[in-house]
Amino acid sequence: MIEALLGSIFTVILAIVSLYKWVIIISALLSWFSPDPYNPIVQMLHRLTEPAYALVRKFIPTVFGGIDLAPLIIIFALIFLETFLGRLFMGM
Repeated sequence: MIEALLGSIFTVILAIVSLYKWVIIISALLSWFSPDPYNPIVQMLHRLTEPAYALVRKFIPTVFGGIDLAPLIIIFALIFLETFLGRLFMGM
C-alpha cells in the first residue's frame, strides 16, 4: 500500500515537472514574438516563469549576445530532475 502511495506521489511530481518544462518552452517561444502584455495567458506565463528565470539569473549571467539563456538552463535542469526522479522511482 505504501508503494502505491509513493508511486502515485512520484507520478504526480513527474507530471508537474514535465508540465512546467512545457510552460517554460511555450514562454520562451512566445518571447520571440511581441505578444500583448495585457493578454491573460501572457501574464500567467510571465508569473509562472519569471521567478525561475530570476533565480537562475541571480547565480549565472544568462544574457549572451542579446539572447537570454535562462529558459534553456531551466529546461536542462528540469530534464535532469525528470531523469533523476524517474530512475529513483524505478530503483524503489
